[in-house]
Amino acid sequence: MNDQAILFDFDYTLGDSTEPIVSSFTAALGEMGWPAPERQAVRLTIGHTLQDAYTMVTGDSREQRREEFYRRFRAHSVPIMARDTRLLPGAAELLTWLAGRNIPCGVVSTKSRDVLEQIFLRQGLREKLALIVGAQDVRRAKPDPEGLLLALEQLGLGPEQALYCGDTALDAQAAQAAHLPFCAVLNGTTPAAAFEAFPHVCVAPDLPGLRDWLEHTAVLGKH
Repeated sequence: MNDQAILFDFDYTLGDSTEPIVSSFTAALGEMGWPAPERQAVRLTIGHTLQDAYTMVTGDSREQRREEFYRRFRAHSVPIMARDTRLLPGAAELLTWLAGRNIPCGVVSTKSRDVLEQIFLRQGLREKLALIVGAQDVRRAKPDPEGLLLALEQLGLGPEQALYCGDTALDAQAAQAAHLPFCAVLNGTTPAAAFEAFPHVCVAPDLPGLRDWLEHTAVLGKH
């Protein structure tokens, strides 16, 4: 297991930022003249870029308005995101368990790296991560594999030496494009059936389930 690494998506994989995302989404849309969105409509956008999330909720694809929403959302979210984001059950324990076994871990997310850094520092877990790749580190968001390939480059590993864990079809597509083994974690809004169309080595119900699978199958040595 010592020559392997695990990469994670963040939202609905390791953490839950629903409250600050919905709050910031509502405030930004209100400033732009839109009505308050339904909570579930916002939840279904999590994992996409903010610009795409705006279009998904409003139907407005004008680039100027998409960028305006991005700026307004960030203005509201940056002060509260780290404070109001919680880690999902089992996340701290899983990262600590992997660190204790000298398994490098990283996060590859569409969330901004500065926000992710704040979240993990606040949770006292930053030292458990070998790297964080966020939105500003890539030109193309998932499902493009750029972020995963950058993480592998930073770790000095090939795709056969790592595993990517995520909660959306975007994550599965990115892993497939990067030739990385993929494990789905059902913490988010995507049902297990949605992952049947993509190569995967595991569908875990939650993070304790993922840890159990890793521990009892010794999967990190059997890609």
